[in-house]
Amino acid sequence: LAGSNLTLWSGAKGVEADDASGNYIYYGVREFGMSAMMNGIVLHGGFVPYGATFLMFMEYARNAVRMAALMKQKTIFVYTHDSIGLGEDGPTHQPVEQLTALRSTPNLQTWRPCDTVESAVCWKQAIMRKDGPSALIFSRQGLAPMPRNDEQLANVQRGGYVLKDCEGKPQTILIATGSEVALAIEAAAALGAQGVAVRVVSMPCAEVFDAQDSTYRDSVLIPQVRARVAVEAGHKDYWYKYVGLDGRVVGMSTFGESAPGGLLMEQFGFTTENVVKAVDAIL
Repeated sequence: LAGSNLTLWSGAKGVEADDASGNYIYYGVREFGMSAMMNGIVLHGGFVPYGATFLMFMEYARNAVRMAALMKQKTIFVYTHDSIGLGEDGPTHQPVEQLTALRSTPNLQTWRPCDTVESAVCWKQAIMRKDGPSALIFSRQGLAPMPRNDEQLANVQRGGYVLKDCEGKPQTILIATGSEVALAIEAAAALGAQGVAVRVVSMPCAEVFDAQDSTYRDSVLIPQVRARVAVEAGHKDYWYKYVGLDGRVVGMSTFGESAPGGLLMEQFGFTTENVVKAVDAIL
């Protein structure tokens, strides 16, 4: 899957049976073997390994991922094709509950960046981390870059930050990750046109955000603002810890279907209109 995962680089050289001088191992369709061997490479020392597959096939490797977290090993798991947005391969290849499973694993940091900048930060954080593994989650579809100031750029590494704000106190907060951040920005613009004050929070790594001090967390997710909507093309349940009983989640609660990714996003409710509707329902 190296071509699909885009994990090769200009200096990559495959390790061959008759030439072990390379720096890239083609594991084949062996997600568990790949992940377990990476753990072994970390335990040996001297290398920071990363290995990739589609997010759905993390399931084959889950025990090795769990062991990396349990052993506090610096293994980097790269998972692409992260939602129904992958399209025609259908529900067998479309992850739904996998993000929740990863985020529920103790000592594992799960990053789902929304653009190139967040991707660079999540790679940096995974490489710098010394006490556990990281899972880096990427979409199949291309994502547009988001404008940021220096303060926002510095706060990406804190796991969650205010990407777009309003004047004064917000009436509602939109929380999004990955490919759905752009959707949240579009919904905020539509709501703003209606006179609604909206804050958009990008949360590439919930585990890292939760580890921040309460002052920072409360500055991002203002406790008094209870009208919150989370938007992610994954299972809904995880996000209720942030939106509460008064909030809404635009997410998945069923398996996907086989159709073009854009059509699936629309059919499953990942549209500006649906996010606006969710906000209107709680204001």
